Amino acid sequence: MGDAAGALPAWDLSDLYAGPADPALEADLARADTEARAFAEARSGRLAGLSGDALAEAIATYERIEEVLGRIMSFASLTFAGDAQDAANGRFYQTMQERVTAISSHTLFFTLELNKLEEAALEKKLSGSRALSRYRPFLRDLRVFRPHQLSDEVERLLHEKEVTGRAAWNRLFDETVAAMEVKVGEETLNVSGALNKLSDRDRSVREAAARGVSAAFGEKARLFTLITNTLAKDKEIIDGWRQYPRPGSSRNRANMVEDEVVDALVSAVVASFPSLSHRYYAMKAKWLGLPKLQHWDRNAPLPDEDDSQIPWDAARERVLKAYSGFSPELGSIGRRFFDKPWIDAVLRPGKASGAFAHPTVPSAHPYLLLNYHGKSRDVMTLAHELGHGVHQILAAEQGYLMSGTPLTLAETASVFGEMLTFRALLDAETDPRRRRAMLAGKVEDMLNTVVRQIAFYRFETLLHDARRKGELSREEIGALWMQVQVESLGPAFEFTPDYEIYWSYIPHFVHTPFYVYAYAFGDCLVNALYGVFQEGGVPGFQEKYLELLRAGGTLRHKELLAPFGLDASDPAFWHKGLNVISGFIDELERADG
Repeated sequence: MGDAAGALPAWDLSDLYAGPADPALEADLARADTEARAFAEARSGRLAGLSGDALAEAIATYERIEEVLGRIMSFASLTFAGDAQDAANGRFYQTMQERVTAISSHTLFFTLELNKLEEAALEKKLSGSRALSRYRPFLRDLRVFRPHQLSDEVERLLHEKEVTGRAAWNRLFDETVAAMEVKVGEETLNVSGALNKLSDRDRSVREAAARGVSAAFGEKARLFTLITNTLAKDKEIIDGWRQYPRPGSSRNRANMVEDEVVDALVSAVVASFPSLSHRYYAMKAKWLGLPKLQHWDRNAPLPDEDDSQIPWDAARERVLKAYSGFSPELGSIGRRFFDKPWIDAVLRPGKASGAFAHPTVPSAHPYLLLNYHGKSRDVMTLAHELGHGVHQILAAEQGYLMSGTPLTLAETASVFGEMLTFRALLDAETDPRRRRAMLAGKVEDMLNTVVRQIAFYRFETLLHDARRKGELSREEIGALWMQVQVESLGPAFEFTPDYEIYWSYIPHFVHTPFYVYAYAFGDCLVNALYGVFQEGGVPGFQEKYLELLRAGGTLRHKELLAPFGLDASDPAFWHKGLNVISGFIDELERADG
């Protein structure tokens, strides 16, 4: 595979640190500890009496300390993701978590004390200081959590116990999955390699891979059930103390989106299951000549689909050509990731499965992790993660505290990058059969992003609600999983019992509970946004789009979408996005007829 894809890039993390033994790393830890202690001694209990300018200076000091700690943890997590099987990497990651947590416990008072400031007093400081006004978005987002803040002692306890609580369970999950071996016929693969076989053209290979994944995760079912139960109970306890109304509320607050907006999205997608996934997969079963689809047929290539290997260099140029065609500036920023060692696409044991873009810190640059198998979906994954990377570079000018975007908006540039790449490739294709295959592939990607992720969200909601009544067995969790799969994928599927364990390989359930709806949010948002671009009704769309990305976390979704005439709080907004997918399926039905 590696030869067919050409030479694949591996990242060089030395822009962060030369290695775990780099003296600069130890020096940063020591300096951050000294500065954090001095900061606490000078500022703790005194924020109310500071002028606006003095408070701005305090925030700048806090930001500087946090960025150093962010750089350290970025390096540790990327090192661990590169090879989680290496026990030294696991120990290094855990040690850095513990040391960074200990240092940040000295600065924990700062955000807690900021939230104790009365609204009128804080507004007076803001109105009298231009320096402090720059941090208004940071203060606005921080104070969303004000009603859920606990006493300083409890907050510090939760902060310090994180390394032996949720973070430890996360590490156990990651190390377990990284070390797993999956038997697929005569091959022994890691989890990423086995999951990739689920899109093999040979149905017997797909079935063997599916059975292998089921068996491998089935052997670990007791452990994954324990991890899931423990983390769900942990969340229930903390949510109860913080008085969040429901399990997903804390995530929604972090995403700076109202519970009602998420409810509107979920309701719209669930209501669209019959017109989207049910309708599409009925067509796919017919195309594959099958009376019923099994779960290993969901990502099966279509008969006319081009399954030739796409070399890495070709993938790179396809994506960059699409980006540059939309905006030369976007393409130029994207090319930096390839010109420099910022991407790790090599396939190797112990490496994290899937793909991600890590922003690191504004004083450095993002890194992309992919597992490149040379499939057309891998090209789309590259376009997706590059969108994240470009977004993170553009937003870095907002500084460490305000460059990060809520998860709901973090998917905007990535999904938009996918759409740019897909449209460019589709427009260049003249063969009707290959165009149909490309269109069907895009529909499948969109269904995986919207329908599948909302089904995941529904699963999490049902699981966390059920966990409040007591610990769940493997069978009970599996039943909830099968319930949402049946309702979301529809009557074209006939699910075999071994599929009941597939909930256990989804890392988002462990790492970031209730994250998954952000994918659907981003996809529907981009569908609506791209529709505005195609209609040509917004002059200077490209410039406005780049400004949206540059805003980072300084603006909320209403403010970001207003220049494009869009409003995510309007229920019709979600239907506008879903109608794009439905329109693609309509086109496939016409071609099929």
